[in-house]
Amino acid sequence: MSEIVVSMKGMEKSFSSNKVLFGVDLTLHKASIHALLGENGAGKSTLMNILGGVLPSDAGQIEIDGKPTEISDTFAAKAQGIGFIHQELTLVNDLSIFENLFIGVEEKRGPFLDKKSMYEKSKEILDRMGIDLDPMTMVGDLNTSYKQVVEIARTLMHNAKIIIMDEPTASLTEVEIENVFKIMRSLRDQGVSLVFISHKLNEVMEICDRYTVLRNGHMVASGEVDESVSVNVLSTHMVGREISYDGLYHKREVGEVILEGKQLEREKEYRGASFHVKKGEIVGFTGLLGDGRSELFESVVGVNYPYQGEVFVRGKAVKMSSRSKAQNMGISYVPRNRKENGIVKDLSISNNMSLSVINTLCKWGILRKEKETAYTDKYIRELKMRVHNVRNLITSLSGGNQQKAVLAKALGSNPDIVVMDNPTQGVDVGAKLEIYNLVMQLASTGVSVVVLSSEAPEILMLCDRVYVMFEGGIRAELERSELSEQKIMFLATGGTQEQLNKT
Repeated sequence: MSEIVVSMKGMEKSFSSNKVLFGVDLTLHKASIHALLGENGAGKSTLMNILGGVLPSDAGQIEIDGKPTEISDTFAAKAQGIGFIHQELTLVNDLSIFENLFIGVEEKRGPFLDKKSMYEKSKEILDRMGIDLDPMTMVGDLNTSYKQVVEIARTLMHNAKIIIMDEPTASLTEVEIENVFKIMRSLRDQGVSLVFISHKLNEVMEICDRYTVLRNGHMVASGEVDESVSVNVLSTHMVGREISYDGLYHKREVGEVILEGKQLEREKEYRGASFHVKKGEIVGFTGLLGDGRSELFESVVGVNYPYQGEVFVRGKAVKMSSRSKAQNMGISYVPRNRKENGIVKDLSISNNMSLSVINTLCKWGILRKEKETAYTDKYIRELKMRVHNVRNLITSLSGGNQQKAVLAKALGSNPDIVVMDNPTQGVDVGAKLEIYNLVMQLASTGVSVVVLSSEAPEILMLCDRVYVMFEGGIRAELERSELSEQKIMFLATGGTQEQLNKT
C-alpha cells in the first residue's frame, strides 16, 4: 500500500440551509491519480474547494502527510503543496507562457523584471514535464490542451505535490486529451498525486489508479480501478441505478430540407462546405481538432460573418449577418464554450435562462417576474435541473446544471432548428442521458437538431446522418447504417470516402 498524503475525514459543508456535504471521507495516496466522481451537484467541487483553500468546511479534519492541517485559504493550500486547476482556465492570452507562470510572483533584478531568470525557470519546468514549448510563446496562440499544460506548469512552479484537476478534458479533442494524459502519467511517475474530476468514465478507466464516488453529498463508494471495476459499475454508483443507452435512438419520419449550406467558405476556418438538414432530422458533424465545424456553424447562426457561399432556410437564401437574424429565422444555438459564450456570469439563473425570450416576458418594458418564474420553472422541471434558488447567480450552479440553463435559453424561443456544439460538455452520465432523450424528443416533434461533437459514441447514439470534417472541409457524408467509430476516425484523420469504399 502506497503512502497516504491526504486524508479528509467527516467533511461537512452547507450553503445557508442547503447542505451539500454530509461527513465525506477522502484518502489520497502518493504518486497516484485518484478519480473523484459524481453527478452534477454531488459535492465534488465543494470538497476540492475545501482542500484547495477556496472554501472553509463546517466540520471535519484534514491531514497532510499524517499531520492535522488547517487550510484557511488558497495561500495555506499552496504552502502545503496543493495546486488547483479549475475548470475555468485563468491564463492571460495576451501574455507569454513565462509571464503567465510568474503572475504575482515576478522576479526582479533591482527595479527591473528579471525576464531571463523567469524564462529559464519556465523552461526547466516545461522540460521536466517533457513538453517542447518555448516559454516566449503567447498563450493566446496555444490550443486548449497546451493551455492546460501551462496551468499544470504554474502549479509546479509552487512545488505542488498534490494537483487537483477539475474537468481538465471537458472541452478537449481526443488528441489533446492524450497530450494531457501523457503529462499526468509523467507527474505521477515523479511522485506527484493528482485528483481527477471527470464525467468521462472511459477516461477514468484509462488514466486513474483509484476512485471515490459522491452522491447527493455522501461518499458512496471508493477503491482501486482494477478488473472488478467497469464504466457500468462506476455509473451505477454515481446515479444509484444502472444507466443504459439501449433503446435511446428511434427512427422517425423526416420532412423536407429546412437548412442548407452551399459551398460555404471562410478564410483559414472552413472551405467548400455543402450540407443539408431535413425537418425533424438529427445530423451530426464530427472530426478532430481544427476541423472547422464550430466555425462553420458559427457562420450559419450569425456569429461568424462575413463568409462566402450561401445559406438557405426553408429554401430561401439568407445572409446570416447576425445572431438575431438567425433567431428570427427559427435557429437556436448552444455554443461550445458555455463559460465564455453561453452564460452571463453576473446575472441570475432565471435571467440567464430567459435571455432569449426576454421581450415576451416584459410589459411596457418592465420584466414581469411572475412570467419569468413560470418560464424558468417549466424548464427546470423538463430538464431536471438542480436549482436551490433561481435568483442566485448562474455561477452558483454546477457545470452540468449551467449547461442545462444554456439549453433552456436555446429552447425558449421554440426554434425549428437547434445547433448544439458540444452539448454534453461537463455533464454527468445521468444528465447526459437526459439531454440525449431531450434531443430525441425534439426531433420527434419535428425540430431539426445539428449536433457538433468530437465524441464518436455520442454521434453514434443520436444521429440519423453524419458529416465527417477534416482540415476545414467536409470529408464524407455517412448514413446511420454506415456509421462506426472506425470509419469516423479514418475519415477524420484524412482518409477519403473512395478509400473507405475500397476497404
